[in-house]
Amino acid sequence: MNEEFDEIRPYHDSELPQIFEELIADPAFRQVVGAVMPGIPFEAIAGQMRACKTKFEFQKTFCYGLLKKIIKEATDGVTLDISALTDRQAAYTYVSNHRDIVLDSGLLSVMLVEQGLDTVEIAIGDNLLIYPWIKKLVRVNKSFIVQRALTMRQKLESSARMSRYMHYTIRDKKQSIWIAQREGRAKDSDDRTQDSVLKMMAMGGEGDIIDRLSELNIVPLSISYEFDPCDFLKAREFQLKRDNPDYKKTQADDLQNMQTGIFGYKGRVHFQTAPCINEALKSFDRSLPKPELFARVSALLDAGIHANYRLYPNNYVAHDLLTAAREFASHYTEADEKRFAAYLEQQLSRIDLPGKDEDFLRTKLLQMYANPLTNYLKV
Repeated sequence: MNEEFDEIRPYHDSELPQIFEELIADPAFRQVVGAVMPGIPFEAIAGQMRACKTKFEFQKTFCYGLLKKIIKEATDGVTLDISALTDRQAAYTYVSNHRDIVLDSGLLSVMLVEQGLDTVEIAIGDNLLIYPWIKKLVRVNKSFIVQRALTMRQKLESSARMSRYMHYTIRDKKQSIWIAQREGRAKDSDDRTQDSVLKMMAMGGEGDIIDRLSELNIVPLSISYEFDPCDFLKAREFQLKRDNPDYKKTQADDLQNMQTGIFGYKGRVHFQTAPCINEALKSFDRSLPKPELFARVSALLDAGIHANYRLYPNNYVAHDLLTAAREFASHYTEADEKRFAAYLEQQLSRIDLPGKDEDFLRTKLLQMYANPLTNYLKV
């Protein structure tokens, strides 16, 4: 059944014993586990792995506890509001802005479990699957693979297969999915849905574009971090790209971003859903040219995401500092302002660059925190 998905899908529960043995035998995996779970004998962890009969059991045994520990140590609390969803038991495709490589989907799953719901399947780019053990681990953790390093023709075939997989997952498996609204994170927090993501989604399913998108039960999801631990890395990347248009991040950069994002301080974190877009899609003119139709659906998703940001004092302070005005002074205290100014200086000091352009870097950091407010105001 559905062998065409074997290369990209999460593992079936029946495959887990073999995969667990492969992970347990991998020295690199053992080393990482020792660092993440110090003081626990590896054989005890291996025994716990072997006792897990399903992916969900594995998540509850290992991932849930680790994520709760991160929430306790690196945040001031994580909240989820799904009150806009009329049918909590339906399978949804959550399309969200993208702040953190690992935690956007991970924290969402934790919050869903705490509301008595299932975890999501996660779309993850293969550029992040640097080592064989990472690829195995994410597929145990209900991830499906977005293949990126392909020729144009291969990319088209891969996108069509992934779309068919997503439709199959929502329609037949009744399993919710998380996918970012764009490839990679919006480094300046100006969150925009890429039409290409919607075009991929509309490759699978039956009927016209509206029918196919409706089948996926798409829900715009807003993710708001009070502090982005990777903000200084993103600012650094902006200057590197400005000074060298051919600059490309390395695997080591990706690993540093993942590690900093997971363990760095995030302050308050909030997840908020807009309603499923199916009702809104019914009012769309199906006879519109495809590019215009996709652009309108993208705009609909963007409006849902932008309108549901949780705004923090940082966002208002950053906006006022950028505009050299005090338009939003009623939304923060003097203490908030001082705290954010000190935070900015601390993050700037962490940027190690030859020819470091402090003014440029400060502006980029301010834009990251101001853009959510700018977009919210436009909606």
